[in-house]
Amino acid sequence: MILALGACHRALADRPLTPVEHVDLSRYMGRWYVIASIPTFVERDGYDPVETYRMRPDGAIDTSFHFHKGGFDGPLKRIHSVATVVPHTGNAEWQVHLFRVLREQYIVAWLAPDYSAVIVARDARDHAWLMARTPCVADSEYRMMLERLRAMGYDTTKVVKWPQQPCSAVAIPLRPASGR
Repeated sequence: MILALGACHRALADRPLTPVEHVDLSRYMGRWYVIASIPTFVERDGYDPVETYRMRPDGAIDTSFHFHKGGFDGPLKRIHSVATVVPHTGNAEWQVHLFRVLREQYIVAWLAPDYSAVIVARDARDHAWLMARTPCVADSEYRMMLERLRAMGYDTTKVVKWPQQPCSAVAIPLRPASGR
């Protein structure tokens, strides 16, 4: 049975992700709090991570990611990039251009109807971001987002729930033992 479940998970991971049907970019722009992620090397040991999107006159999207490194009072780190919408994807797939040399896939894989929460994913299933318009989400909403990510073929044991300062007094953030 374990082998069958593993094969099923692998089959999901081998299929391209299905983006949401359409993203209204004007509603999507603005601040998103990173609630959890399967992080890139840049994000490790981040506190208060926030991603912000702004439309440019040329149709591209300015992205700004910032977080405090190592603690709430740690140094502020910022990463700026530019994204372009992949044509004929309903605005749900982007190419993010990092450091002028890297292009990364960005798929809006799930989006709450009221644009209050989103899951951003990649076909490679190596990274994912669970974001919300508020720094705190209910445990039930977080578990639902994790379940959606698992259904997409992701290994959710790799997900790190990031501390957001306004939430630290409300709930203890879930962090892996490695301290990431």
